[in-house]
Amino acid sequence: MREQRWLRIIPVALIMYTISYVDRTNISLTLDPTISSMMKDLLMDDRLKGQAAGVFFLGYVLLQLPGVYLASHWSARKVISIFLVAWGICAMACGLVKTFWQFEIARFMLGVAESGVFPATTVLLANWFPRSERARANGYWNLCQPLAIVASAPLTTGLLGYAGWQRTLMLEGALPFIWLPIWWFCIRDHPREAKWISKEEREYLEKTLDKEASLLEPPKGTPLMSKLANPSLPVMVMIYFLHNCAAYGCMTFLTSTLKGRDFSKAQYGILFAIPYAVTAAIMIINSWHSDKTRERRGHVAAVYLLSGTCLILSVNLRNHFWLSYGLMCLAIPGPFAAMAPFWAVPSETMPKAALGLVVGIVNAFGNLGGFAGPFIAGWLSKETGNIAASFTVLGAGMLVAAGLAFRLPKAVAVTTVAATTTLSHEPAAKSVT
Repeated sequence: MREQRWLRIIPVALIMYTISYVDRTNISLTLDPTISSMMKDLLMDDRLKGQAAGVFFLGYVLLQLPGVYLASHWSARKVISIFLVAWGICAMACGLVKTFWQFEIARFMLGVAESGVFPATTVLLANWFPRSERARANGYWNLCQPLAIVASAPLTTGLLGYAGWQRTLMLEGALPFIWLPIWWFCIRDHPREAKWISKEEREYLEKTLDKEASLLEPPKGTPLMSKLANPSLPVMVMIYFLHNCAAYGCMTFLTSTLKGRDFSKAQYGILFAIPYAVTAAIMIINSWHSDKTRERRGHVAAVYLLSGTCLILSVNLRNHFWLSYGLMCLAIPGPFAAMAPFWAVPSETMPKAALGLVVGIVNAFGNLGGFAGPFIAGWLSKETGNIAASFTVLGAGMLVAAGLAFRLPKAVAVTTVAATTTLSHEPAAKSVT
C-alpha cells in the first residue's frame, strides 16, 4: 500500500490554501506605513487599519454553510474550483481601488469568495484520511498558513518597494488562476474515483472510513437538529473565536512591535516571517504527537497556554527588544499549532451527516474573531498609543481558550478494522482510533 494520497492530496490542497493566505499576509504588510503608502493614500488611521484587515471575515461568514453542504452532497473538488476563480477576481480587485470604502467592499467580497474553501477542504480530507491519520493530515494541510507568510512576506515587501501596493495586490491576486488547472486534474473527491490509487489502499480506506462513520451514527430517524444538539458546539465556536482574535490581531499588528529599530524593508519582511517559520515546526510536532498519543484536548490547550503566556510577557518586556521578539516567536504559533488536533475533534465525535454542518458553523462564527481581533487591537492601539494593551487582551483570550479546550468531547473508541486483502509490504490489519 503505497499511500500516494499523502503525496498527492496534501501538497495540492496545501498550496491551494497557501494562495488564499497570501491575501491575508500581504494586507498586513501593505497596511504598515513604514513599508507601503496605502494607509496614507486611503486616509487611514490605526482604527481604520484594523477595520480594513478585519472586514474580510465579515464576508467570510456568508458562504460557509452553503459551501460545506455542496462539498458534502455534490463535490468538494468542484466547489473549491469555483471559489478559486471567484477569489482570484476579488483579490485582483483589491489592487484597483481608489478610496478606503472601495477597499472595504473589495476585501469584504474577497472574504465571501474564500468562505467555502476551508470547510470544503475539511470534508475532502475526511473522505481520504482515517482518524488515526487525521490530525497529521489537518496539520500538514494547515501548514499553508505559516508557509504562506514565510514565503510571501519577503516577496511582498520587495514588490511593495518595486511596484507599489496596488500592483502588488493585483500580481499576488492572480495566483489562484495559475493553480486552478493543477487542482482540477490532481484532486478527486473519494478514493473510489482515483485511478492512481492501488486496489488494496482503496479497499482499506473505504472499509476503515465506513466503519468509523458507522460508530458515530445516531439511531435511524433522528432529526438533524438533534444531531447538532451537542453542548460542545458552542464551546468550539467560542474557542475558535478567541483563536482567530489572536491569530489575526497579532498578524495585523506584528510589525508595530518592530518599530523604532531602523530596520530596512527587507529586514522587516524577514523578521515578520521568522515567527511563522517557528510556527510551521511546532505545528508538525504537535500534530504528529497528537496522532501518536491519540489525544486532542491537551494538545490544543498546551499550545494556547504557551501562546497566551508568551504574548503577554512579550509586550510587557518590550524594552528588551530581542527577548520580547523571542517570546513573540513562541506566542505566534499557538493558534496555528492547535488547528490540527482541534479540527480532528468534530470528525471523531460527530455523525457524518452532521460533520459538514458543524464544521461550517464553527468556522463561520469562529472566524468573526478574525474581524474582532484586528478591530479591537487597532482601537486599543489608537486609544493607548501603543500595542501593549492590545496584545495583552489577545493573550488573555488565549488563556481562556486553553481552559475551554478541556470542555471539548473525547473521541469514541474504534476497533481494529481488517482489510480483506494482504498488502504488498505490510500486514492486512490496521488499528485505528
